[in-house]
Amino acid sequence: MSLLFVYGSLKQDYPNHPVNRGRRVPGEYRTAQAYPMHLIDSVLPCLFLQPGQGLPVSGQLFEVNADALAAMDALERVGEPGGYQRVTIDVVASDGSGALTPAFAYVQDAALLQRGGPHPGPLADYTPEHARALRW
Repeated sequence: MSLLFVYGSLKQDYPNHPVNRGRRVPGEYRTAQAYPMHLIDSVLPCLFLQPGQGLPVSGQLFEVNADALAAMDALERVGEPGGYQRVTIDVVASDGSGALTPAFAYVQDAALLQRGGPHPGPLADYTPEHARALRW
């Protein structure tokens, strides 16, 4: 089993959660370091692997097996041009309890921010209001 930190549409009660077949770890989590999270074209939540920039990002932690991880890798187009990368980052409980926990997270290439269009952020949280704008 692996741990996966989700901050966007893979969170519980969000549009892509049905693809997330992991078991949620109780509690809320955030990145241990600040990272820039932007809404690409005002809708698509993307975390960029630029530690120390942006804000600590809130999310949820899931225990996932290899099959669940493969399904989410496919959704996030890991290994494809323009797709996300799956990397390991440190997360902590949002209430400050507990130690640093390494977990996988999906991140995007910062070059995506150079593309035209509005990219609101950096944001600390992807909310239900943001998710309502996401249409697949």
